[in-house]
Amino acid sequence: MRILVTGAAGFIASHLCEKLVSLGHEVIGLDNFNDYYSVSLKEMNAKDLESIGVQFYRIDLNDDLASLFEKPYDYIYHLAAQPGISAETTLEEYVENNIFATQNLLDAVLLENKELKSFINIATSSVYGIEATVNETVPPAPVSFYGSTKLAAEQLVLGLQRLNKLHACSIRLYSVYGPRERPEKLYTKLIESLFNGIPFPLFEGSLKHERSFTYVGDIVEGLVAIIGKENVVDGEIINLGTDEVNTTHEGINVVENIMNKKLIVDQKPARKGDQQRTAAVIDKAKKLLSYSPKVSLKQGLEAQVKWYKEKFID
Repeated sequence: MRILVTGAAGFIASHLCEKLVSLGHEVIGLDNFNDYYSVSLKEMNAKDLESIGVQFYRIDLNDDLASLFEKPYDYIYHLAAQPGISAETTLEEYVENNIFATQNLLDAVLLENKELKSFINIATSSVYGIEATVNETVPPAPVSFYGSTKLAAEQLVLGLQRLNKLHACSIRLYSVYGPRERPEKLYTKLIESLFNGIPFPLFEGSLKHERSFTYVGDIVEGLVAIIGKENVVDGEIINLGTDEVNTTHEGINVVENIMNKKLIVDQKPARKGDQQRTAAVIDKAKKLLSYSPKVSLKQGLEAQVKWYKEKFID
C-alpha cells in the first residue's frame, strides 16, 4: 500500500512509519518541523526514517498541498497537530494547526485522492475532559484549547464520512509514552532530570493523577490493524490505550527504581486543563481491531530509559 503519515517526524508518527515500512508498505512522511519542541530531535527522527526508505515532504498542512498528491494514497494517517496544554500556546495556534490544517488536508484529499481506502484521524482522550474514563458513546466535554480543537478536527473528518464523501475513522489515544516521547512530556522530562540531577517540575496535585499510560508500540499495533479492516471501522470513533491504570506517583517510582536515582522535585502550581484521571475503555478496539496491549509500564519505561541513554548520554 502507499501510505501518507502526517507529523511523521514526531513521536508516535515516527514509530508508525517504521512499522509500516517493516510491513512492506511505501511510506510518505509529512512534517513542517515547527519549533514547538526541539527541531533537532525531529531531524534525528526524520534521518532515521529516511535511512529505511521513508520519503519526506517538508510542508505545512496550511500550505498548498498539490505536490503532495501527484500520486494517490491508499491510506492517510493524520497525526500532525498542535499538541499539549502549554499556557504559552495561543488559541490561534491551536485553531490554525488543528482545525485549519486538517480542513486543508481534507480539501486536498477530496480534490486529488477520491479513491482513498481510509482517512485515519488521530484524536485524543483530552476530548472527554477532566475524567477520561468512558466509552466512545459518551458526549465529549473538553476543558483545554487542545482538546477542543482536536474534537473539532475529528468532527471535520467524520462529517465528510457522514456525507459519504470520505471513508474515515477517528482514533482517540491515551497517554502514550516510550522512546522519542516529546521533551516536555512526563517521562522524557523525568528521565532527563534523573540523569542530570536537575529539579523536576511537578504540578500541584499531579502525583495523584491516574493515567492509562500506553506504550507507543502497542498504540502502533492498533493503528496498523486498521489496514484491511477499513470497512469495519468506517465512521467509527475508537479509544486506543491500555486498561491498566497507574498514578503519576507510581510512574515516577518505576523510573527511579530503573535508574536507581532519587528525583529532585520543583513544585509548581496546578496546570489549567490537566486531566485528573484517564482510564481507557478499549472494548471496541478489542472487538473491531483485535487490539491487545501487551507492554507493561516497567517494560516500556526500561525501553525509554535505554533510548534516552543511547541518544543523549552515551
